[in-house]
Amino acid sequence: MAEDMLSLMSLEDELTCSICLCPFECPVTIPCGHNFCQDCLLKTWKENYSCPQCRTHFTTKPELKKNTVLSTVVETFKAKSNKDDLPIDMKDPSSWDADKKEPEEAVILCDTCMEVKAFKTCLTCMASFCVDHVRPHQENPVFAAHQLNEPLGDLLERICPDHHKLMDFYCVQHGRCICSVCLQQIHKGCTFSNPDEQRALKESDLRGKLSLLDGKIDKNQTVISQMREQQSKLKDSAATRKRDVANEYRLIRELLDGDEREALNMVDRELESGHTKLQNLMKKFNKNIEQLTAAKDSVNSLLSQTHSLGFLQASVDLPTVVGFDPYAPKTNLDSSKTMAAWTAYSAVLREHLTHIIQKQPVEDRLQILKPERNMGMNSGPPPGPPPGPPRQPRSHSPGGALKGRERKNYQDASTDRERKSDKKPDQKKGQEHKAGKNQRKPPQFTTMGATTPYENFRGAQESRTQENPCPPNVPMNITSAAKRNDLLQYGSVLTFDPKTAHKRISLTDNQTTASVLNEPANYPDGPARFSVCSQVLTSKGFSRGRHYWEVKMNSNNFTGIGLAYNSIDRKGPSSRLGRNAQSWCVEWFNVKLSAWHASNETVLANPNPTRVGVLLDCDEGTATLYNVQDRAYPFHTFVFRFAEAVYPAFWLFSSGSSINLCKLQS
Repeated sequence: MAEDMLSLMSLEDELTCSICLCPFECPVTIPCGHNFCQDCLLKTWKENYSCPQCRTHFTTKPELKKNTVLSTVVETFKAKSNKDDLPIDMKDPSSWDADKKEPEEAVILCDTCMEVKAFKTCLTCMASFCVDHVRPHQENPVFAAHQLNEPLGDLLERICPDHHKLMDFYCVQHGRCICSVCLQQIHKGCTFSNPDEQRALKESDLRGKLSLLDGKIDKNQTVISQMREQQSKLKDSAATRKRDVANEYRLIRELLDGDEREALNMVDRELESGHTKLQNLMKKFNKNIEQLTAAKDSVNSLLSQTHSLGFLQASVDLPTVVGFDPYAPKTNLDSSKTMAAWTAYSAVLREHLTHIIQKQPVEDRLQILKPERNMGMNSGPPPGPPPGPPRQPRSHSPGGALKGRERKNYQDASTDRERKSDKKPDQKKGQEHKAGKNQRKPPQFTTMGATTPYENFRGAQESRTQENPCPPNVPMNITSAAKRNDLLQYGSVLTFDPKTAHKRISLTDNQTTASVLNEPANYPDGPARFSVCSQVLTSKGFSRGRHYWEVKMNSNNFTGIGLAYNSIDRKGPSSRLGRNAQSWCVEWFNVKLSAWHASNETVLANPNPTRVGVLLDCDEGTATLYNVQDRAYPFHTFVFRFAEAVYPAFWLFSSGSSINLCKLQS
């Protein structure tokens, strides 16, 4: 009987009087076939007799007889409705356990006998029939055109409420199911399709979204795993660094216990800072996974719906984190200038104390440590190396990226100069070191991306005080301020290559101006186009001779100027300029200026230029960047041997930023 009640509840509209809009009271049927409450109908029949629903006129008053079958159905419907309105504790106790069970699939009954399970549903008659009552449709030729289907429980939901016809079309423009009358009237001219086809399209779209969510979740989990590995590596690196620093301090333990503790604490702080950074990012990515999982559950819930109308009307909005690709930041202890400075400082200090304690007699030690107390005792400069670490090399020196034979030649030349400088110590250097020592600031030694041993730095520093301040194979006029006219003789006309431009970079002014767009441009995909980093190359590369060009920047913030081989990666995360062995880049990141190559960073003094010149000497293997004003002032030089032709390369990130390849005029 529960199935019978479900069928009756779905016929609520058919059991309602169209005059009083309430369930029938003593229903009667008039000749046109419509049913009304007897009292409601008699109130409308005063002067003439017509059907209130279809307006059929009767010449004489029809004889009214109670529709007993309809009356029985209405009474059953009322009883069921009243019972459903009661709270659960007032229902029949035998139904309590049934209410707790999950709802079972409703049984579709024959609309003729209302007792036997339906065998077929006629989409023309809009009724379901059992095996016995469906025989006229199968045997009588009159019903040959009627469409029989498997029993449908949601038959009333498939009927158009306006025209009482089967909604066998789907209006694409309005996003709803319609019948054939709607298609000819209200939705005339609209694009339509089959509801089953539309459901298949929506299922395909939702499965695509589900696949995207799964992919994003996997990427986030992979990144979290990578960060956990970095945490372990950071811990191991910190332990190794502690051992290195402790070895440097072991020879001077009694004199420098305080400095040792401070250095070790610095490692702990850097370790804690690195762990904190990764932990915060892991929390963020875990939150992203929660949002993506919630969206995934919503899609799965929608796909599990069985009613097509409700399924087609529902929608799922993906969270904003779907458009964000997770990344694992590169975190290491060497990223801190202070940590690198402490490491170099300990080695330099040990060498300096060894020289004083083991090689100098007692009467000379005081003069070395405090020369102002003995200025009248000895007019000559103190013997030995300068008392303390050398000053930081100037950022425009070309020794920042020496590779292979160039590094060896450079170090050999530095060693020769060091021997000469040992014979002629510089007292002024010692006085400058004394002033720096009183400020208690650990020195910083940086080249292209790594801490350099003191011996290399001392040779590089002292070599700059000799007659030739340039390393071998580097022309003099590259590392000193130059007249702009001297550089313009090597001028080259450049244009950006649109086939390499990232979709967020717009090229204008005959391919000489590059700017950052807020929305991606509709560029065709190609193997030469950068797809991860917003970068662009020029259309011309160089493999021999000298070449000079100038770039004008409207904002030196989140901008990079450099060189790259044409073989540089265009798709992966390592395609960023300077983060691979195929490119060199000077990059402005906020207020910091850095030189990058092979993921090694050198922090430079920022001259905040608005016009940057680049002199490329392919034969000598150098590329010097100038701050162009009244003269050209060099601020950094890359030294490298070319393996293939290099192309001017640019990185733009900040929205609204732009760079322009200047027309060179003397």
